[in-house]
Amino acid sequence: MESSASVANGIVYFGSDDDYVYALNSSTGSKLWSFGTGGEVYSSPTIAAGVVYVGSNDFNVYALNAVTGEKIWSYGTGNYVYSSPAVVGSVVYVDSYMDVYALNASSGDKIWSYPAGAPMYSSSAISNGVVYTVSNNSVYALSASTGSKMWSFPTGGVIESSPAVANGLVFVGSDDHKVYALNTVSGSKVWSFATGNIVDSSPFVADGLVYFGSEDSNVYALNAATGDKIWSYVTGSAVESSPSVCNGVVYIGSDDNNVYAFGSITIPQPSPYVPSLTPTPTHASRELSTSRISRDSLLIIVGVVLIMIIIVGLVVGLRFRGSRSKKD
Repeated sequence: MESSASVANGIVYFGSDDDYVYALNSSTGSKLWSFGTGGEVYSSPTIAAGVVYVGSNDFNVYALNAVTGEKIWSYGTGNYVYSSPAVVGSVVYVDSYMDVYALNASSGDKIWSYPAGAPMYSSSAISNGVVYTVSNNSVYALSASTGSKMWSFPTGGVIESSPAVANGLVFVGSDDHKVYALNTVSGSKVWSFATGNIVDSSPFVADGLVYFGSEDSNVYALNAATGDKIWSYVTGSAVESSPSVCNGVVYIGSDDNNVYAFGSITIPQPSPYVPSLTPTPTHASRELSTSRISRDSLLIIVGVVLIMIIIVGLVVGLRFRGSRSKKD
């Protein structure tokens, strides 16, 4: 399975090599529905306004009801659709091997298409009215409204990395072992960073850093503005997957069959033990305390008895004096 899962409203959507698109309950994993296409589904579904948009190797782009899986529309591109659709407003943008398409999200009608003229293995990024896409060894910027080319930039190798756009820069990896940062307006190179092997990993930009993997087995973090290396980590094999960042932690997989997490994770700790200021009595101390209580009680009783004897003695003495005085 090459399709990545998408989650929305408690439902997990993904494509499969068995030609189907699936929707599962995110809590239980039970199947809610499946939709059969005529080819493998490598495309990752995009969900927008209750509709699932996904491509298939049967040359079609599909719009499916997100709740029932019923087909709303399909559009034939005439070639494989490996890419994942991007939905902006009422337009669906999708790459189909050698062409870029803009389709009406409601009807599936074609708004425009751009013939790239070479294979397209990645997905486009849309930002500020511009579609950034790649074909063969070049990065293209197209008008999102008309599809006309604004600029292109050639790298030294085939590009299978999907572009990322942030802070006026387009970031993309290339099979020439480099990651590039291009000016979004002019397409001119701002910087490039050389790794030790092919970069098919799609960059992820967060908090001023750009993260990606390379087939030289490293995960990299670069200063997004300058391209300076902040850190790198060597895994046990090639890193072809694309990173994801959540709450300051970078997650990425490696061909060494491991998933890595980089960053600071706060793990809740149990409250520290604070000893009581009043010591817990031991068996011996309890016996000592009990003996002290018994002795103190006995003293009180003896004291009370003595006081009563004294009072009785006084009363008897007073009566004896009174009887003597009467006789006299």
